[in-house]
Amino acid sequence: VISMGKVTRVKKTGKKEGISGGSSQALPFNTDKGQHILKNPNIVNSIIQKSALKSTDTVCEVGPGTGNLTVRLLEQAKKVIAFEVDHRMVAELNKRVQGSHLQSKLEIRVGDVMKQEEWPYFDVAVANMPYQISSPFLFRLLLQRPLPRYAVLMFQKEFVDRLIAKPGDKDYSRLSVNIQMLAKVEHLMNVKRTEFRPPPQVDSAVVRIEPKNPPPNICYPEWEGMLRLAFLRKNKTLSSIFHQRQIIELLRQNYEAIAKVQKKVVPKDMDMKQHIEATLAESGMAEKRARSMSIEDFLKLLLAFNKNGIHFHV
Repeated sequence: VISMGKVTRVKKTGKKEGISGGSSQALPFNTDKGQHILKNPNIVNSIIQKSALKSTDTVCEVGPGTGNLTVRLLEQAKKVIAFEVDHRMVAELNKRVQGSHLQSKLEIRVGDVMKQEEWPYFDVAVANMPYQISSPFLFRLLLQRPLPRYAVLMFQKEFVDRLIAKPGDKDYSRLSVNIQMLAKVEHLMNVKRTEFRPPPQVDSAVVRIEPKNPPPNICYPEWEGMLRLAFLRKNKTLSSIFHQRQIIELLRQNYEAIAKVQKKVVPKDMDMKQHIEATLAESGMAEKRARSMSIEDFLKLLLAFNKNGIHFHV
């Protein structure tokens, strides 16, 4: 079973679907939760092969469903920690490994992976990601410590297009910059919607995400705050974006809050708009547009702002 994204509702018929590679007992799939049968076992084989797991690895899987991928992971790894929200799938997965040599290697955690206060340690993540949590899961994965060695994940193809986009590409976004700043992203393969039964509305793709270790030496909330503003209108110049009254006011409040903590006095006649303009000019970024800026450009911009006491996170 592959957890997919937004899908068309499938008419419920009396016909029950068998579970490919699993129990012969029928189990209806909930398409509202993104449950779809992957018809082609070669894709599971490819994911396993590209995961290049070691026999000493602990693997995290999200949305194992009936366990077609899980069983293959258990054969390769030391342990699999699987997060599953559907109790029916949990029962099916338990039944599938019961009494086998794989049973002791599987730990199922029932519930939403994003609502877990703390994740257990794992070396590698391999999963067919539910659409709804693609972005938050990825950021939590890359910001947790210790970092996993890498992750091999299936997402909707349009999400992957944004992950791998380069400056100037139509899909280049805040997501592209953020992820590529934290990790090396490699597109592994596409998976057509017709490989699933019933087919979802969109195609999928598999990527390998390797966190940069050690992580970049920046204040992440600060970096994210600046990117959020820069990509408000990615086709506009930074100069026009930072001319907006509400942004100037936000940065003024941050400036004053930090000055207060540092016991510095802010001159009453300080012109924040002018201060921002001077910083942009000094950095050489005033006429740049977010859509075509590289990670290095954004780092240079953040450095220039911080140097002049302008911060995006208090």
